[in-house]
Amino acid sequence: SFPTMSPFSWLSVDDTPRESSPFINIIDQDQENYYDGKNMALFEEEMESNPMVSSLLNKLANYTNLTQGVTEHEEYEEGVTKVRVKGPQMGTFIGVYLPCMQNILGVILFLRLTWIVGTAGILESFAVVVMCCTCTMLTAISMSAIATNGVVPAGGSYYMISRSLGPEFGGAVGLCFYLGTTFAGSMYILGTIEILLTYIVPNAAVFVAETKEDESVALLNNMRVYGTCCLALMALVVFVGVKYVNKLSLVFLACVVLSIMAIYAGVIKTAIEPPNFPICLLGNRSLQNHNFEKCMKTEERNNQTHTTKLWDLFCDSPYLNATCDDYFIRNNVTEIQGIPGLLSGVIKDNLWSEYGPSGMLVEKKDQLSVPAKDKSRNINLPYVFNDISTFFTLIVGIYFPSVTGIMAGSNRSGDLRDAQRSIPTGTILAIATTSFLYMTCVVLFGACIEGVVLRDKFGDSVKKNLVIGTLAWPSPWVIVIGSFFSCCGAGLQSLTGAPRLLQAIARDGIVPFLQVFGHGKANGEPTWALLMTAGICEIGILIASLDEVAPILSMFFLMCYLFVNLACAVQTLLGTPNWRPRFKFYHWTLSFLGMSLCLSLMFICSWYYALVAMCIAGCIYKYIEYRGAEKEWGDGIRGLSLNAARYALIRLEEAPPHTKNWRPQLLVLLKLDSDLGVKHPRLLSLTTQLKAGKGLTIVSSVLEGTYMSLGAQAKTAEQNVKAAMHSERTKGFCHVVASSNLRDGFSHLIQSAGLGGMKHNTVLMAWPGAWKQAQDTYPWKNFIETVRETTSAHQALLVAKNIDRFPSNQDRLGEGTIDVWWIVHDGGLLMLLPFLLRQHKVWRKCKMRIFSVAQMDDNSIQMKKDLQMFLYQLRLNAEVEVVEMHGSDISAFTYEKTLVMEQRSQMLKQMQLSRNEREREIQSITDESRSSIKRKSLNSTAQLIHDRNTKSHANLNNKAAVSPEHHMTWTKDKLIAERNRNRAEPNMGVKDLFNLKPNQSNVRRMHTAVKLNEVVVNKSQGAQLVLLNMPGPPKNKGGDENYMEFLEVLMDGLDRVLLVRGGGREVITIYS
Repeated sequence: SFPTMSPFSWLSVDDTPRESSPFINIIDQDQENYYDGKNMALFEEEMESNPMVSSLLNKLANYTNLTQGVTEHEEYEEGVTKVRVKGPQMGTFIGVYLPCMQNILGVILFLRLTWIVGTAGILESFAVVVMCCTCTMLTAISMSAIATNGVVPAGGSYYMISRSLGPEFGGAVGLCFYLGTTFAGSMYILGTIEILLTYIVPNAAVFVAETKEDESVALLNNMRVYGTCCLALMALVVFVGVKYVNKLSLVFLACVVLSIMAIYAGVIKTAIEPPNFPICLLGNRSLQNHNFEKCMKTEERNNQTHTTKLWDLFCDSPYLNATCDDYFIRNNVTEIQGIPGLLSGVIKDNLWSEYGPSGMLVEKKDQLSVPAKDKSRNINLPYVFNDISTFFTLIVGIYFPSVTGIMAGSNRSGDLRDAQRSIPTGTILAIATTSFLYMTCVVLFGACIEGVVLRDKFGDSVKKNLVIGTLAWPSPWVIVIGSFFSCCGAGLQSLTGAPRLLQAIARDGIVPFLQVFGHGKANGEPTWALLMTAGICEIGILIASLDEVAPILSMFFLMCYLFVNLACAVQTLLGTPNWRPRFKFYHWTLSFLGMSLCLSLMFICSWYYALVAMCIAGCIYKYIEYRGAEKEWGDGIRGLSLNAARYALIRLEEAPPHTKNWRPQLLVLLKLDSDLGVKHPRLLSLTTQLKAGKGLTIVSSVLEGTYMSLGAQAKTAEQNVKAAMHSERTKGFCHVVASSNLRDGFSHLIQSAGLGGMKHNTVLMAWPGAWKQAQDTYPWKNFIETVRETTSAHQALLVAKNIDRFPSNQDRLGEGTIDVWWIVHDGGLLMLLPFLLRQHKVWRKCKMRIFSVAQMDDNSIQMKKDLQMFLYQLRLNAEVEVVEMHGSDISAFTYEKTLVMEQRSQMLKQMQLSRNEREREIQSITDESRSSIKRKSLNSTAQLIHDRNTKSHANLNNKAAVSPEHHMTWTKDKLIAERNRNRAEPNMGVKDLFNLKPNQSNVRRMHTAVKLNEVVVNKSQGAQLVLLNMPGPPKNKGGDENYMEFLEVLMDGLDRVLLVRGGGREVITIYS
């Protein structure tokens, strides 16, 4: 008996369980704390795979977002060592708002916005700005929804798109966005150099134009030289470290803010006191005034008329009697203010567009002008010209880059303290701010500046001043210096963001050839990616024209924004349970609107660039699909596929397919060997050849046992089958089930494989070749039950004999025939199969022959004509032959063969002997039968067929006879004695067995099999494949073994045979 104890008395003072513990036995000291807090003993076996909630929360609380470019993604890729590096953490203002502002308010605002307003007019410019800003705002809303749906590691927009739309789209769009960001870097560098060479130090030019025609070429060459130097310098700064870029960016941003404040201050000042920037007009043409001071032809000095420098530009000598330009003589020179001011009413003149070809003169429309006769010398005169042809779509392409940069915050998501909160807030605020700035600037520029000055891209008419600078207060230099640093900063931002983007794509391993760019310095800085970025950036710099680079990066950015919107729309419409963004102000209609706007803008900007960008994205998509690593990121496209599949399946279930749509949807029943490998891989080859990649294929097998004990083997078997399918190029699904016995397993597969309307309608299996030699009756009984079940399920059945001799997918059958023996019509599958096989390369050169059997009372000539007409209407090319089978008497051979079959069957039923005894018994019966057959007088044909039929069995039996195991010679007496020793109850003796008379219906069936086999072998022995109608199994299950024998006789002497049993419905039609 046990002493009375309190419930807790089994615990010692230090709370370690004692021996007397009713639940926990002695545990060693190491395991002691394993049970601390384990009042969850019920779940303790699952703790390894399913951790406690408290420990999970603890891990999440200690989660730190990694710095950019350092193993940033949540997937654990095997073989990749994780290096955790703590990076500088930034908030919304410094991390998102300022980079976005700086990237958005870049080069276009300072260098091109005035020209855009002048060329397109206030109304069209305003429309362009609204359209582009709406596009970016809608994209930012979609991006915010995606960014707040879970943690966004480094890689920003790429990460968001790839995890929402899958690796193919992610890689394609990620690379497009990378190229866009890189070209943006080259655009900012070109802007920097343009400001430097045009407005700050024009004398620093390396190439100087000798004639006016060469000016543009010289400018481009200067841009190339200085741009390359600038790129090298910026790349070096970025290489040194991202923290320096961040520190510098604040300085650069201050310049941007000061510049914008200077613009607004200047606008206010123009209302009070307009600045003095006179421009000189000859007639209504604007003149470049950096080569003359006074806007007059002649001047009075000391009561004498002197010519001015302007006269020298238009005349061949400084004298009054010089020969001058015709237009110069006919028109007067007038001086007007370039900045009339906010209240001057100039806004009315600037409302409408002034597009024109390259080389068109910049003219003030309402000014008086007398046209000249000779226009040939215009190019060499100091007029202001259009340097490029202008039209609305060009303006959109050039302007759009000025609203990009909205991803600047999300690109550096790895450096943010709380990316989920910072990205939406910072990005949307930055877009709202910059949109307001752009819209007001468009209106204010049009209201303050004269049209001819606005259309003067490089400020030639205002003494080579930056046009926007003329408006600024207190000095144009504020804008020049501000815009210079702004472009520098934006260039640095691009060169910081682009390599990290490339590194993120490389680290994901979805594009194999980019793997090298995943490596970097010890602190995670992407060195190789930076080199690649600098190389691509140099291409943009070699283009050298800001106006030509801008549309290129517009394409890439628009492509990226389009897919961000698509990702958000897809996720919202699918309503996946994981779609739970913290940012709530989104809707799928907004995303679709954004997507449509992006697509429209792409084609508005430049339809051919749009097509090129799409082709690049498409090629990357197909490459990743073909070569890329297989990733499952739970992306929206897979969700979309699921939804589409579900919808299609529900639609399919509404009605069975029409005969015209019927194609074999295969359930392939495979046998596995002892190592769980595929026993007959040629069965998969045949499947591939039959399907040509179309329709449904379910490859299945059954393991004998319970699922609990065979779960791991089932997984292994499934992997092996999938590997075999891959090597045989069989496209389809694999299914390995565990069942208490094979019979039930195959039965369940035939009943339940497939889903909804996507169910199999045809079963393909191999003929059980060694069914006679098997230890037990299971193989052939299973086979016959499968035949019965497919028949009752109204499914077609294909049984391949000698499957291992069938051609592989690499073989090419040069010639030969596919012979169809059409004996009964069960739906026309016999006709369809050769047609399908001949679609495949293996069987393409084989000809199709159709044989039909005519009975005594059939008109074989008419039958052949009818069959030819039927095939013509079926659109099948085949030779037709009608074979006559005369009703000959049942030969003695047939009689004896039937008798042997029945005796063997009876013998096996009676004798529950060991395997050796059974083999000996069969041997003795076969020997006796053979001798009795020899005694009979048979005609030569029957004898020939018999020899052929018994040859294989004799070989087997002879082998068995000489086997070392068998030393006894069996006689009838010994057989009876053995039987009497083993069996107690009296039964029909063996003597009676030998006196059996065969069943008449069996004799008739055997006669058919023998005769038909004789005809088939005669005609089709050399055929590459023989297709035969498969007779149905007997209704009485007692004759099952006889049925197997009939089929064996029917196929005897043929190399490759496909037995075909229709499913009871028409599968081929003559109608269109």
